[in-house]
Amino acid sequence: MSERTMDGLAAARARGRTGGQKPKLGPRQVKLARGMYEETGPDGYRLYTVAQIAAEFGVSRPTIYRHLDRSPASVS
Repeated sequence: MSERTMDGLAAARARGRTGGQKPKLGPRQVKLARGMYEETGPDGYRLYTVAQIAAEFGVSRPTIYRHLDRSPASVS
């Protein structure tokens, strides 16, 4: 049974299919979230908390942290 499963997964990969769930945030949303996270006010503090960013995108705080850790920082 496991051999048939492995063969089926290999065939699916050959057709370009991947397993797993789709990401909650797309690349554009990750970029926007990072911009919100890095935005600071005149007092030097962040304008948005991670909880506010998560609420804006309809995801959990750990999802925001995971995407912020994963995506590279702005290269300027």
